Amino acid sequence: MARRLRFNGTGSGVNGCPAVHEDLDSGEVIVHGPPLTDPEDIARLRHLSPGEVPVVVPRELLVDFGPKEANRVPHIIDLDAFDRLFTRFEHVTWRLETRRRYASDEATETYAQFTRGQPVNWDGSNPEWCAERREQVALGKRFERVRIVDDPATPGQLYLLDNARRNSALGEDIRILRRGDAERLDLPEEDFWILDSRTVALLNFDEDDNFVDVELITEPAEVLRYAQVRDAASHYAVPYEVFEAK
Repeated sequence: MARRLRFNGTGSGVNGCPAVHEDLDSGEVIVHGPPLTDPEDIARLRHLSPGEVPVVVPRELLVDFGPKEANRVPHIIDLDAFDRLFTRFEHVTWRLETRRRYASDEATETYAQFTRGQPVNWDGSNPEWCAERREQVALGKRFERVRIVDDPATPGQLYLLDNARRNSALGEDIRILRRGDAERLDLPEEDFWILDSRTVALLNFDEDDNFVDVELITEPAEVLRYAQVRDAASHYAVPYEVFEAK
């Protein structure tokens, strides 16, 4: 079975070598770069076993993109702290939505209206949340998100596409990216918010698609990795109105 590899970063600008990847299951780190070829240098290496290939990478690559802890301890925050993030950020917050369904959506009256084929009463749903969004947008802050949609779209994704009308009216910039494009770009199947390019709020779900908790990530190299995902997804995503029209 192929490894689940995550691209951590490269120290060489745009050409992609050398680079660091991480195995999400085993925690092993894969480093690639130009091979060490001088026979005299190779002869001086200790414990180089048959089949092993020495590579040369800049020290900065490992410092910037290698793991900082042998066993990483997630920083989990409660939902009140998570909610406060959306009034305390200063400029831009951006979300990637990757899931095929969200169990919390299916417990709402708006979801029931949608599945019955009725017009959804978005104006009467979650008024406090809507008021907070309007207030933050009025302060000049930006809310943006990219939603990944399958082909064909799942019922939950179609519901969120209908929901985009309300969120857009509140001032959000909502864009859609096809699942095939997300896979081609090797985007992670993670839901997260980036706040002011300094903080990542990683949303964790259980196997039944229930929202569980939030992991706060502030380590610069990790935040940069998520920012690179944001840039790629935003570049290829289209406004939800364009996607809906097709």
